[in-house]
Amino acid sequence: MSSTSSIVIDKKKVKNPPLEVYQLGDKGLRQPAKRVTKIDEELRETVRQMLQTMYSQDGIGLAAPQVGINKQLVVIDTEIDKPEVEPLVLINPVVKRITGPNVTDQEGCLSVVGVYMDVVRQDVVEISYKDEHGRLKTLTADGLLSRVIQHEIDHLNGIMFVDRIPNHLALGQELQKKGFTLKAVKAVKSTP
Repeated sequence: MSSTSSIVIDKKKVKNPPLEVYQLGDKGLRQPAKRVTKIDEELRETVRQMLQTMYSQDGIGLAAPQVGINKQLVVIDTEIDKPEVEPLVLINPVVKRITGPNVTDQEGCLSVVGVYMDVVRQDVVEISYKDEHGRLKTLTADGLLSRVIQHEIDHLNGIMFVDRIPNHLALGQELQKKGFTLKAVKAVKSTP
């Protein structure tokens, strides 16, 4: 990540986050996001607002469709307790490869607050994307970062982590506890 980032923001909660996070059941979460065609100061301000919203909700990843912005834009910070580590900004990310062993781990989502369930994903992802300055980059990630990248890119395709849970009985019970409904789930294969 570049030390010339123009995205400067404190990693702290604010009382009134700038953006509203859409919840499971909202149609906007199911629309495929459109490619970003202009990377400018307005887009960088959107990134700052997304980061502030994400930090305020204790998140480590947020995709633009989750805040009502139909663009291929993702912010990620798996090191929220380290102010010196810059967040990752992915514009128009493209998955080049997903490899490695299948790993089961718990996922949650700012759009399905309070629901945490095991999701199977392959451990390594390789992507290309543009950063907040429009520079083309590639990244190979594993572990938590790989999982978060895959989770957020799913959002850009209208897929939510609950769609990857094969046990609909357990999923339905967890969703109901938090006021969500299984009807909002659109099942997909667990591994991409």
